[in-house]
Amino acid sequence: MLTSRIVFIGVSVGAFTAGGLVASPLPFPVDARQESGEVEVLLRERVEMVRTGLQATAAGDGLLARVALPAFYEARAFSPAWVGHPRSDALLDGLESAIRRASEHGLDPDDYHRSELRLLRARIANDRKLPRDLADLDILASDAFMVLGSHLLHGRVNPETLDPEWLSNRRSASFERVLAEAIDEGAIEERLFDLAPAQRRYAAIVATATRLRGIARNGGWPQIAGGPRLERDVEDERVAALRVRLEGSLDLPRMRGRGNLFDQAVEDAVRRFQSRHGLEADGIVGPATLAALNVTAAERVRQLETNLERWRWLPADLGDRHVEVNIAGFDVKVVDEGRTVRSHRAVVGRQYRQTPMFSGVMTYLVLSPYWHVPPTIAAVDKLPLIKADRGTLAAQRMTLLDQRDNQPVDVESVDWAEITGPEFNRRYRLRQDPGPANALGGVKFMFPNRHNVYLHDTPSRELFDRASRSFSSGCIRIDDPLGLAEYLLADQPEWTRARIDQTVAAGVERTVRLNRPVPVHLLYWTAWADADGTMHFRDDIYGRDRAVQAALDAPPPGAE
Repeated sequence: MLTSRIVFIGVSVGAFTAGGLVASPLPFPVDARQESGEVEVLLRERVEMVRTGLQATAAGDGLLARVALPAFYEARAFSPAWVGHPRSDALLDGLESAIRRASEHGLDPDDYHRSELRLLRARIANDRKLPRDLADLDILASDAFMVLGSHLLHGRVNPETLDPEWLSNRRSASFERVLAEAIDEGAIEERLFDLAPAQRRYAAIVATATRLRGIARNGGWPQIAGGPRLERDVEDERVAALRVRLEGSLDLPRMRGRGNLFDQAVEDAVRRFQSRHGLEADGIVGPATLAALNVTAAERVRQLETNLERWRWLPADLGDRHVEVNIAGFDVKVVDEGRTVRSHRAVVGRQYRQTPMFSGVMTYLVLSPYWHVPPTIAAVDKLPLIKADRGTLAAQRMTLLDQRDNQPVDVESVDWAEITGPEFNRRYRLRQDPGPANALGGVKFMFPNRHNVYLHDTPSRELFDRASRSFSSGCIRIDDPLGLAEYLLADQPEWTRARIDQTVAAGVERTVRLNRPVPVHLLYWTAWADADGTMHFRDDIYGRDRAVQAALDAPPPGAE
């Protein structure tokens, strides 16, 4: 640890040139010990302001690492960390490089004292090293490291500020320890980016965003003019622009012609584009495909940056074997040792009954389940139907139960004309019997949560053929649910597929505990990469991207 007894506190900083910073070590004033003591005093003053909750600044910029920054300097008795280091130039250069690279991850370099650090380094390189400037440089560098590290580790935005019901075990670290080790190892940039999500899918989004930023800087890809639909063997001057557009998104290999003919290569590229964007892959450029093609490269970058932020909200370990629900992508995947082993189409919540985002653990499944109708559905959806026709309950094989004792209630004994939704839920509840018409179908997969959301079968299987599938009341309906049940019970040999089918057909509810609980993550990806790096985009069905983007554009939050 450096203390005020150190004679050399050398700040070997750079001078500005046309090409950037150039190392130019300069000697310290003669009385280095006195100056070091003054720097420590100034550092302590700033740290004490942060610790007491006051708005502390350095070089006019606010300090944001409210917890880690005081802990870091208190542990070193307020001795400088950067300006007192023999390799201060290399450390600060590494920090500046990391700040520049923050944009690759969808973060704004200006949030991390970029300008102030450059100005301080230049001033110290060209003028007398004033203790105030040295203290400002040291604490701003530490604050920048901690705040950028915090944003890379668990996001610039706290998801709970956007969705108070967000539930996820976010990653954490001791930033004062990480910074101390990074300085000791001389590995500022490396240790910072070690904090970013390590998943290959995150890295694939970073790479795609970098490529598309280059396209956007060069004017973007061409817009395709409106007109008649474009399809195989059509000759149209718009096809030339279409070719360039498809090359820009890597759907069409380059140098496959520049003509106006919509040939087989263009049709194949259109199909690939459609598949990646959740469109019907018919190889025809109609209105929906045209709209997707005309989303600009800059807009796609913004979408990618939004989903990078969502990655940073997730736990480091999603589970060796886990279930991922992509709400915006209308699908459910089972991932085992990093490999997708099952994929299911899904139906998710309507706009006004959105499926929430959270993580849970699936511990059991229920075969041939009863459906205990949620209060909102009972009051809003079912009560008006019952009032209009008392026979609704019998037709849907539903039973009216008393909330006090769970005993059946005679439908005719209720004054339906006067009862309100809140009163109905206070006095009664609805339960639907197992069977072919049951809203949950033959099985439900339970991961207990306060939202009362789960995966389940459905009798309305025709909905899976639609491209956009937001029709449920919040739960996730999946196709081939019994296949998923068979997979999850594969280590319980008594539960063969034949026995599962027989239990469902019997119409008697049966709970089956899983020998191996499975993490379940309900996520909202509007951009994601497959295992092979293929990038997919989807519409922002709930408008959640806009909320994340607005938060990313707001003044920078602090760090934990």
